[in-house]
This record gives sequence, C-alpha cells and structure tokens, in this order.
Amino acid sequence: MLRRLQFIALRFLIAFFVISIVWVILLRFLPVWVTPYMLSRKMEAFRADEDTELFHDWEPYENISKEAALAVVASEDQNFPNHWGFDFDQIYNAVTEKRKRARGASTISQQVAKNVFLWHGRSFIRKGLEAYFTILIELIWDKERILEVYLNVAEMGKMTFGVEAASLRYYDKSAKKLSRYESARIAAVLPNPVRFSIKNPSAYVNKRTNQIVRQMRYLGGQKYIADL
Repeated sequence: MLRRLQFIALRFLIAFFVISIVWVILLRFLPVWVTPYMLSRKMEAFRADEDTELFHDWEPYENISKEAALAVVASEDQNFPNHWGFDFDQIYNAVTEKRKRARGASTISQQVAKNVFLWHGRSFIRKGLEAYFTILIELIWDKERILEVYLNVAEMGKMTFGVEAASLRYYDKSAKKLSRYESARIAAVLPNPVRFSIKNPSAYVNKRTNQIVRQMRYLGGQKYIADL
C-alpha cells in the first residue's frame, strides 16, 4: 500500500510539473484574458449582491505608455530590472522593520505569479507555489513580458483590471496616451485599488502620486526600463 501511494504521489508531482511548465510556456505568448483573482473578485461581488461586471482590456506592451510601465516599477518594485524574481533586501527590511502594519515586499514577478496562476490567501502551500511560479516565469519569460502581464492583470480600480481598462474608465483615453502624472495616479492606488480611487483621489493618493512622480524622475525616466 505504501509503495502504491508513493507511486501515485510521484505521478501527481510529475503531472503537476509538466502541466505547470507547459502553462507558463503558453502564457509566454498568449494574452491573459482571465485570472483566478478576477474570478474570485467576481464571486465576492456576487455574494455581496454588488455589480459583478469586470473591466478588462488586454493591450500589448507596445500599446501601453512607458510612463505607466515606469510608474508601476517606481511604485512597486524599483529593483525589477535587476533581480531574479525576489528582492531579498526588501524582504529583509520588511521582516526586521518595526511597524504597526507589516509592509509588503513582493516583487512585480511575485505579484504576477500570484495573480495569474494562484488563488489569493495566506498559507504556506500558496506561498510555496508562488515562489515556484515566480522562478518559472523568471526562467521562461523575459522582463518585458512579466511587466506586460502585470500591466494587464493587476487590479487598478474596483473590478478594473489592467492599465488599459483603468485608463479608459477613469481618463477616457487609451493607456498609450497616459501622461506621467496620470500613470503615477494609477500606480498610487495599487496597494488597495478597492479602497483608493483614481477618479476621486484622497489626500493620501495625491501625496503618493507626487512621491511616485519624483521617484520616476530619480530613476532617470523611461530609459530605466528601456532594456528589459
């Protein structure tokens, strides 16, 4: 019986590795039209008897303002062009800093792995799978693809996924035409896009927007992400 269970477990592991690798390879080239997180947000809205419409419009990287790409890097993961999926300095700082609320240290790569391949939640199994998929996309995708997917699947407003949908909904223009300040405003709500608003920004969002604009200048502008 033990030998049989071991054989079943081995077959399961092999199948998981093969399927996950093929899945990551396919999404290296195909648009990501829907993610587990989008579906979970839709279910949450349904249970709360709220509007379940999702706003999502995939656009390739070349059709997105590089100011928007730079804004999310400046806001979320300034070491994105250089790390291999994990920013260990930020992880160390997050663990050792004494703050009332723990700050996140997830890279853009980790957020893509979580949003595209996994469910949201807190467990050691999910964190382990997040690390696994982060390594896979760093090995199989290039940095530009990772950033392209992030810009298309991150929630950037309530039930609004991706910078194109956010730009059309809140600025009435394509993401290709976003200015630096508009891009920074979108990036400013990323910590909590349900609570914070692009259209009606709070004092915090305005302050955060100005901080991101300064960081974009400090990084050297669009040339910082030119060679991804």
